[in-house]
Amino acid sequence: MTFTAAVVGGGTMGAGIAHVLLAAGAHVTVAEVGADRAVAARAAVAASLRKAEDRGKLDGTATELLERLSVVDALDRLPPTAELVIEAVPEDLDLKRRVLAEVAAACPDAVLASNTSSLSIGALGDDVIGMHFFNPVPVQALLELVVHDNLAPATVIKARNWAESFGKTVIEVRDSPGFATSRLGVAVGLEAIRMLEEGVASAEDIDTGMRLGYGWPMGPLRLTDLVGLDVRLSIAEHLTRELGPRFTPPELLRNKVARGELGRKTGRGFFDWS
Repeated sequence: MTFTAAVVGGGTMGAGIAHVLLAAGAHVTVAEVGADRAVAARAAVAASLRKAEDRGKLDGTATELLERLSVVDALDRLPPTAELVIEAVPEDLDLKRRVLAEVAAACPDAVLASNTSSLSIGALGDDVIGMHFFNPVPVQALLELVVHDNLAPATVIKARNWAESFGKTVIEVRDSPGFATSRLGVAVGLEAIRMLEEGVASAEDIDTGMRLGYGWPMGPLRLTDLVGLDVRLSIAEHLTRELGPRFTPPELLRNKVARGELGRKTGRGFFDWS
């Protein structure tokens, strides 16, 4: 399916989303802030595609797909003909609102989607839909489609059709704090951190228990390292405000974030990634 799409934010999630869009046949523009970050975003998408090609998971070659990728360093340089724009910037409500307002002006006919994992979709705009991808985006089969009462039914249909064309399995959830997956995932992750804090078991044994006892592909502490301890802390604080004290972040999580131990991206979290 050939269409024109854009991704705002070229970090881990944005690069993965761009990979999936390119693999689905789209012409993709990734927007980042500044020339250096734009170059890094292109490199991240290229590395992801080449890894998939090496594993035999790509139709065509990475070089061929990259011919349909453009990278820009300003939102007003997004293609005005874009049919779908997915926002993948940090979990900051005001930032996302500003970005989506600029995107709406630059791409007036696009379906606007946010990859937020916890913030209210309705608060981002009446015409914004949630398309919550999972990390690593090219590998994870699930896509959480988040809808609210003011959203046009046609937007939901378009978003679902696109998501399924990406090869994703779609679950549809009502716009509520943490949606379905973040709410459940954070609850288990925070309890695992409390258990580690209390000396119930080691990080490795807690994770092994969930992998072998409950069939999780990855334990909750290693998953927290992959997501980012700072991201998990921000989501937990948001859910605490919205849903109450059962999502209060453990001091161990706060302390690690304060020390800069954010998980895989910094080389250390609950595990050593160096």
